[in-house]
Amino acid sequence: MKKKENVLYEINNLIDQIKRSQSSDGSWRLCFESGPMTDAYFLMILRILKHDDEELIKKLYNRLINTQQTNGAWKLFNDEEGNLSATIEAYTALLYSGHARSTDENMKKAERFVIAHGGIENAHPSTKFMLALHNLYPWPKYFPFSLFLLKMPAFFPIHFNKFSSYIRVHFAPVLILGHKKFTIQNDWTPDISKLFVTSKTGQQKRKNSLISRLQFFASKIFSNQRLLKKAEGYMLGCIEEDGTLYSYASATFYLVYALLALGYQPNSPFIFQAIEGLKLMLFHKGEDCHLQNSPSTIWDTAWLSYALQKSGVSIEDSAVSDAAKYLKGAQQLQKKEGSPLHILGGWGFSESNSCNPDIDDSQAALRAITQFSWHDLEYQKAWKTGVNWLLSMQNDDGGWGAFEKNQYRTWIGLFPIENLKDTAIDPSTPDLTGRTLEFLGKYVGMTDLHPQIQAGVKWLLDHQEENGSWFGRWGVCYLYGTWAAVTGLRAVGIDTDHPSIQRAIQWLKNAQQSDGGWGESCKSDRDRTFVPLPFSTISQTSWALDALISTSNIPSVEIDKGIDYLTKSISIPLEAYTYPTGAGLPGHFYAYYHSYNYIWPLLTLSHYKERYL
Repeated sequence: MKKKENVLYEINNLIDQIKRSQSSDGSWRLCFESGPMTDAYFLMILRILKHDDEELIKKLYNRLINTQQTNGAWKLFNDEEGNLSATIEAYTALLYSGHARSTDENMKKAERFVIAHGGIENAHPSTKFMLALHNLYPWPKYFPFSLFLLKMPAFFPIHFNKFSSYIRVHFAPVLILGHKKFTIQNDWTPDISKLFVTSKTGQQKRKNSLISRLQFFASKIFSNQRLLKKAEGYMLGCIEEDGTLYSYASATFYLVYALLALGYQPNSPFIFQAIEGLKLMLFHKGEDCHLQNSPSTIWDTAWLSYALQKSGVSIEDSAVSDAAKYLKGAQQLQKKEGSPLHILGGWGFSESNSCNPDIDDSQAALRAITQFSWHDLEYQKAWKTGVNWLLSMQNDDGGWGAFEKNQYRTWIGLFPIENLKDTAIDPSTPDLTGRTLEFLGKYVGMTDLHPQIQAGVKWLLDHQEENGSWFGRWGVCYLYGTWAAVTGLRAVGIDTDHPSIQRAIQWLKNAQQSDGGWGESCKSDRDRTFVPLPFSTISQTSWALDALISTSNIPSVEIDKGIDYLTKSISIPLEAYTYPTGAGLPGHFYAYYHSYNYIWPLLTLSHYKERYL
């Protein structure tokens, strides 16, 4: 009886908190928090453009100062000593701010950390690229990417359009900047020479690679000026109404520098609007603020609305109906020039995203409006259009990727660039495939008798790890992927006694912590092996429990222990709530979704209540 009371109390408590945090337009605007990169780069751009918003600069400075660790480093997640690239970026930005000096004790600590870990020479390529733009790191004599990517024949294995949409929108400005070896500096540009271990001016040696030979060949054939115009046109065509590039802060930074490289003035409308668009992405909290790389408004609104419905909140409740209205208005129904999509009807991640729908946000939004489609013709039309889009995006291998169909290439290894393979292709993943199957099974009524479902199931079964888990691409990590795969397989009719399900159940049970919860380190996606945390987290415990609940008609000992953990929120440490469990770029970008402490426990507790109470 006590357990039932605790579950019901926590459900009602979460419902109340979710409702109170809703915006007047029906959306939820909770923070999509990541490391210092976006704050650091934005601060640097503001100084380079001489954008004298001192209040904003001080808030960005405060955020960087407040996230520095006692050893002088900046981290991307709690259980790492520090992150070299993040520390270099934050250190440089603090000097740009004018509020810090290299003689400050905290800056000396940062210097010591950087030197101890190999200096700028060991930084991530994207960090070196940004420093090169500011004349703080030498451009390589031969930039690894060339404008020729824009002009190679479509049948050629290396072609601009054969990269993922995420890479294309970043590459267009990068190709311009790399071609021109653009640099910009002014009186705010600091001296960061203390962060180098070896040479401060040496150029990188040319590699006699296939890529460099292709660059040489292409440069003899194609007009660089025409290719620059082509890159510029692609870039300008991807600017959203708010001025950002595809709703990514990271891409928008590159946009600003590329426009400057092309001769645009700092006060030009495109640059002005880009800065204003970035300001709209800021999440303010007290005396500091954080620039979200891409606000998660659509994602959060869809899942929070769905979680409320699963907990028993009626669709007539204004919190749910207002969210549905907001989501219906965010469906992408107009084709934008250059878009590779043939069928429209998906949803994007951010509110300003108008031309880059993705699988995960679309299935989430469809869940949230499903009940409305039963009673309202407009919602029914939106729902059917969305489902058709979702089905049309299945890859030929049977799985689902993130943004585009069949966007996976084996030649990506030709580019010896760190993390490129993690972003340049958009392959099927267990988390997206599993979650799409779960939606199609639960709300479209499709089973493993349907050919598309059969293909999805086969893909999942073929990609299970030997230990019974699945890798999650967009969450941390094996707990995330296993949860999505198990619940997806169960929803389309795969029995609990199926060997793959049984192996997954055993793996989840073995991964349970002594406190009853589950916790997995961000190191897992970098190392490609399960790395447990020394503590449990709210979201990962919810995922593991939800998977186990979907496979058991009665609550097991493991389920009961997990529920006890979730319903004792008073005794749960802060790090269980704030540890980043969203993944973007292995080893380099992780996200703490502030919404996850509401969505996943509410869904899991509601499923527990529905099944056992």
